[in-house]
Amino acid sequence: MTSLALQKTIEQKIFLIRKKKVMLDRDLAQLYGVETKYLNRQVRRNIARFPSEFMFKLTSKEKKELVTKCHRFNMLKHSTSLPSAFTEHGALMLSNVIKSPIATEMSITIVRAFVTLREIAITHKQLKRKIEDMESKYDKQFQTVFEAIRQLLEPPPEKPKGRIGFTGSWDKKK
Repeated sequence: MTSLALQKTIEQKIFLIRKKKVMLDRDLAQLYGVETKYLNRQVRRNIARFPSEFMFKLTSKEKKELVTKCHRFNMLKHSTSLPSAFTEHGALMLSNVIKSPIATEMSITIVRAFVTLREIAITHKQLKRKIEDMESKYDKQFQTVFEAIRQLLEPPPEKPKGRIGFTGSWDKKK
């Protein structure tokens, strides 16, 4: 797999949880070429290297939400253990703890993926700021254009989820 393709694959495994960009332990273990239980064992043995801003455990609510949104996490659905989430710095620290050539090489690619996503976010903020500056300079005729651009820049609101299953009034018999 080429370096660019690998970086794109890694970018797809980065999630926004608790307003932090993180990767899950099972994805990192797969990338580093080790089993998830080995990765977690090494983290437990070196827990002082992983403060809360480097790694945290998901809550059961976060785990359920992740399983609901991503089909590839269905095997976590019935798991009793909660997955660990690693920030960019936590993923880099893992390569020091795991100590394998694959881990060192992958940590560099993972950091590049995090940096790319950070640059995209910064560009997005800069674009939004420029549009707001332009909006203050120009008169009302461009107001609808600026409003349309602002709507494109904002993330779509989450739709309320309906109930799954049959609905009806079972107690009303005719």
